[in-house]
Amino acid sequence: MSEVLRTPEERFDRLPGFAYSPNYLEDLKGYEGMRMHYVDEGPADAVPVFLCLHGEPTWSYLYRKMIPVFTAAGFRAVAPDFFGFGRSDKPVEDSVYQFDFHRDFLIAFIERLDLNRIVLVCQDWGGLLGLTLPMEMPDRFTHLIVMNTTLATGTVALPSGFVAWRQFVADNPDFNVTALMKRANPQLSDRECSAYGAPFPDVRYKAGVRRFPAMVPDRPDAPGAALSQKARLWLQSKWSGESFMAVGMQDPVLGPTVMRALQRVIKGCPPPHEMPDAGHFVQEQGEEVAKRALEAFGL
Repeated sequence: MSEVLRTPEERFDRLPGFAYSPNYLEDLKGYEGMRMHYVDEGPADAVPVFLCLHGEPTWSYLYRKMIPVFTAAGFRAVAPDFFGFGRSDKPVEDSVYQFDFHRDFLIAFIERLDLNRIVLVCQDWGGLLGLTLPMEMPDRFTHLIVMNTTLATGTVALPSGFVAWRQFVADNPDFNVTALMKRANPQLSDRECSAYGAPFPDVRYKAGVRRFPAMVPDRPDAPGAALSQKARLWLQSKWSGESFMAVGMQDPVLGPTVMRALQRVIKGCPPPHEMPDAGHFVQEQGEEVAKRALEAFGL
């Protein structure tokens, strides 16, 4: 393993709307020598457990508007930070970050906490990775809450908007996360946008956020593509849980067209709940999504 950085704790002081006590693991199987962070709220024995997976370039802060809805209903909400993001440690070498590096982390984390009766709550890379998990451990997953994401099978051309985004990141390895989140979410306060940038004091901390766009499989033999193809077939034929889908209609990349295609993949998934004013980061209107999902599931 290359050098690993840890964002100073003071950068996470007084985050607006995010007063959760941090939880850390330093003995995660296969990731020894690195510390990972997760939010864990609600009764420890409550079921189901809402497992909230963030994407690019965000972290568990993204779920600050959904977690209170789940816990107020009496449930447990768990939101990990991927390595390279949030309060989790950050290897400095870009090459460390691979599809299996992140997916295996999620499997190890679920097993370490022994999470059962999981409601997978996912968006962006939280879905690209998370939607491959139920087939791996089908007895642990009961529900899906899916927002603006896809399965990256490498069998369809990548949207032009995403290709442009990937090139932008490649050309700007020290891109400003705070400014990006402000452009994508103009309704957010400056302090909220700064909270998204808090994990990344300088370019050395940004290997993880640089790598996610490049990791999206763009051909059938790309890393992660075969696994995603297998997950697609499994969700089409063997998924037996309940699903809820919400779509940020203003997302130019993973918006309505992509999500309706994903709906057809997930067996039994009802038509998506459309969020006309939401963009890619649907969780910024997450209170509505969480409430509607609970209602749909009868929880």
